[in-house]
Amino acid sequence: MNISELKFDENGLIPVAVTDFYTKKLLTLAYMNAESLKISLEEGRTCFYSRSRKTLWRKGETSGNVQRIVSLKADCDGDALTAEVVKDGPACHKGTDSCFNDYIYRSDTLKEFSLGSLYATIKDRRENGKEGSYTTYLFEQGIDKILKKVGEECTEVIVAGKGGDKAETVFEISDLLYHVFVLMAEMDIKPEDIIDEMKKRSVVDCKVKQKRMQ
Repeated sequence: MNISELKFDENGLIPVAVTDFYTKKLLTLAYMNAESLKISLEEGRTCFYSRSRKTLWRKGETSGNVQRIVSLKADCDGDALTAEVVKDGPACHKGTDSCFNDYIYRSDTLKEFSLGSLYATIKDRRENGKEGSYTTYLFEQGIDKILKKVGEECTEVIVAGKGGDKAETVFEISDLLYHVFVLMAEMDIKPEDIIDEMKKRSVVDCKVKQKRMQ
């Protein structure tokens, strides 16, 4: 879609839902006008229009919590945008990761889950602990225990895969992934560190072909 096709409201504004590129978490809802959108595109970082102060503001210009834009998409009507960003700090002016923290309703049966939320929970167990938590127990035991569990789970994945049991293999891979996340939290390795490393491997197929030819 061309920018000229966007539909700004009667005040010359368009809403922008900002999400975290890595976790896909909704961070904030802000507004842009034509000028702030132009600045955002030119600088590759979010610039919004403050309806209360009636002025442009670059996210992070005072706090340092800059949001670098990965993508901007318009909805089917062209009257709303979504921005995927890599953020350098909290998105909310209150210092929280997201502006959306207060539940009005939450289903008892349909549960939210993402690998990002799993990692966040594991990190919280490391930093704050929780009585009776297996994750807290692993951190208390230390790196050797964590590494031992990763090794054990690797073996169980191999056994399940060799046995050809799909359900069992899914179960064991889930165990392995959980313990790998515990190791990552112990070593202060973030999911985005892994994603960034994987991005560098876009020529992996070429490398495989080269090895086969040798």
